[in-house]
Amino acid sequence: MNNIVVIGVNFSPEDTSTGLYTTQMAEFLSQEGFNVSVITGFPYYPQWEIWKDYRDKPDYLEEDYEGIKVFRFRQFTPSNPSFLKRIRHILSFTFGSLRNLKKIKNADLIIAIVPFTSDIWLAHKLAKKHNAKVWVHVQDFEFDAAFESGVVKGGFVKKILSAVLYRVETKLLNKSDIVSTISFSMLNKAQKKTSSEVYYFPNWVDQGFINPKNAKKHRYLNSDKFKMLYSGNIGAKQDWEKYIEFVSFFEGREDVEFVVVGDGGKKEWLLSRIKDFKNVKYYPPVPYEELPDLLCGADLHLLFQKESVVDTVMPSKLLGMMASGRPSLVTGNPKSEVADVMNESGGGKFFNNAHIRDTVEFVDQLIKNRQLASDFGKKAEEYVAKNFSRNAVLGKFAKKVKEIIEKEK
Repeated sequence: MNNIVVIGVNFSPEDTSTGLYTTQMAEFLSQEGFNVSVITGFPYYPQWEIWKDYRDKPDYLEEDYEGIKVFRFRQFTPSNPSFLKRIRHILSFTFGSLRNLKKIKNADLIIAIVPFTSDIWLAHKLAKKHNAKVWVHVQDFEFDAAFESGVVKGGFVKKILSAVLYRVETKLLNKSDIVSTISFSMLNKAQKKTSSEVYYFPNWVDQGFINPKNAKKHRYLNSDKFKMLYSGNIGAKQDWEKYIEFVSFFEGREDVEFVVVGDGGKKEWLLSRIKDFKNVKYYPPVPYEELPDLLCGADLHLLFQKESVVDTVMPSKLLGMMASGRPSLVTGNPKSEVADVMNESGGGKFFNNAHIRDTVEFVDQLIKNRQLASDFGKKAEEYVAKNFSRNAVLGKFAKKVKEIIEKEK
């Protein structure tokens, strides 16, 4: 039995974003007969605080999850994640996890989940001890995301910092046996960063889980108005300024309702901006088992992205939005892969952020023509089923894992 170690700060019971996919990936590998261990942190995302059930636990914690051995370290977690606090957050998990590396007795393959890039460094330390292979899976090029989304500011300092960080990133990637990522645009970026083998490993949707035919009415979406939903992380990559501008066009409209469900570093900022809008409601994240009802209960999904974020990340939330069988309104950079997916699928409309008035016209079209909305939603659901089904994506991944393990060094 081959031994696989997964290193990443996000894991179950986190059930959104990277934590969800890392957990399902580890589960699938375990079910395929691999002996899987996970080195991870304490659950904190998307609230940016250690979850209540874990606050009284010891700093180092060992758990068994579905037959998977889980080694946790309580990382520093800032409630207000500024750039410097994020650095401390990363370093805390990285150096705190060194002790957990020593608890791994056997390893044939170590999978490092990015972010954090420092997880690759941990993976190489462990691989050297066990003569194991290293697989780097990039959910988000965190350095690119930080510079493009404006988290890192300052001309000269930014220039020096980026040069150093990108050099470190390339060195770590080049030492790895394979680098995978979740979109073709990110794959192209990976090819420019490293000489290692690259592999397309997209996020996926379990359509047995998100199924419009089985969905029930959700308590957050029980009005008869046209309901526009954003569900997910309330962070720096989304263009909340444009969202507020969009919402303001509908101020006083009693036939529409905006619903924001989520948590994250920009939550308080957003709440302060929407408090005076009577047709905008905020709710905390729902339990994972309620997600299908929530997503399938919207009339329209909204995703406002910053135009500066082109190909650093392919939002996994987009797949859930499309699987719900509801149309989506997405804004951002027209050169991004998200734009390509929206245009190719016909599952909604993609707009440049400069054309907010056009988005308003699109919403009014959908309100007047519910069949049009239904047609968009059906195309979205069919596109996801064809390109991003769970079993197809993870099945190919498991075969590639076996190939990498058996490959001669």
